[in-house]
Amino acid sequence: MGKKTNKFIYWTPRILSIIFICFLALFSLDVISPGLSFWQIAVGLFMHNIPVFILLAVLLISWKHEIVGGIVFILAGLLYSALSIIRMIMSNPVEWYMLFWSLQIAGPAFFIGILFIINWRRKKHNHHKDALIK
Repeated sequence: MGKKTNKFIYWTPRILSIIFICFLALFSLDVISPGLSFWQIAVGLFMHNIPVFILLAVLLISWKHEIVGGIVFILAGLLYSALSIIRMIMSNPVEWYMLFWSLQIAGPAFFIGILFIINWRRKKHNHHKDALIK
């Protein structure tokens, strides 16, 4: 049972990260419109996918160093939430639905970050336990 749990805890944040990054990349497709040239679309896609590229790099680093993924995904969720709250406050009238919209993006980022931290702590605990046995 413990081996299956460890595999689940190992793979879940990685798979969810890939799905989450693909989900974010889908939002960049709104750049494509009939009146734009190839280069305008290419630049627009690049600009919209900068967060995707950053999270992809973080995922690659997090594959071995889970604490990096835990911290960065939680910070990404906090940053997105903060920017959404600022945008909500600045809109006139205040549009409360934007708060729920931010949770749809920030929530999975928080969840993935927490799973990476759980994985890191478990790995650290097991490594410490192995060192005590030797």
